[in-house]
Amino acid sequence: MVANDEPNVGRRIRERREQLGLSLREIAARSGLSLNAISRIERGDNSPTVASLQLIAGALGVSITDFFVAQPEQAVVYVTPAERDRSADGVTLVESLGTGLRNQQLEPFLVTVLPGSPPRSPITHAGQEFVYCLSGSVNYQINETVYEMQAGHSLLFEAMHPHRFWNPKTTPAQLIFVFQAAAGYQHHLRK
Repeated sequence: MVANDEPNVGRRIRERREQLGLSLREIAARSGLSLNAISRIERGDNSPTVASLQLIAGALGVSITDFFVAQPEQAVVYVTPAERDRSADGVTLVESLGTGLRNQQLEPFLVTVLPGSPPRSPITHAGQEFVYCLSGSVNYQINETVYEMQAGHSLLFEAMHPHRFWNPKTTPAQLIFVFQAAAGYQHHLRK
């Protein structure tokens, strides 16, 4: 939705990949995403989904927040709505609610899911995940159980369990996601 912010995520992904000396082909193999999809994200031609970001972050051994960090690490991070880094894919809008904290262990995001979004492939990642529904309604599947989340509902779970979400309703939904990094690295988001 904020077009000038989207290429920054792709640029940061490319910079991190190049710092590690990895090819697009290696990241594609590690993440399970196509080489073309990663290339389009890096060029800013395509906005990554939450799930894609999660897979790419895992493949690069970094936190999703690393793709949104615009300033050096701090002791306090204050973000106004106008300052949020954003990434949109046509179905979801992902907004970082705070990055750059020294020794950051939590990754908070505001995710808006448009109505009629289809279920995506389940994902897994290290650490724990917390989801809080601010408005609207989404279906959130963990393993084989589907939870119909409405405003005020929350989930907390070990993220190693396959999970996914979608919005089958006719109105948008807004959710707060908080990822807790596993020891050794932080994480996340996929297609």
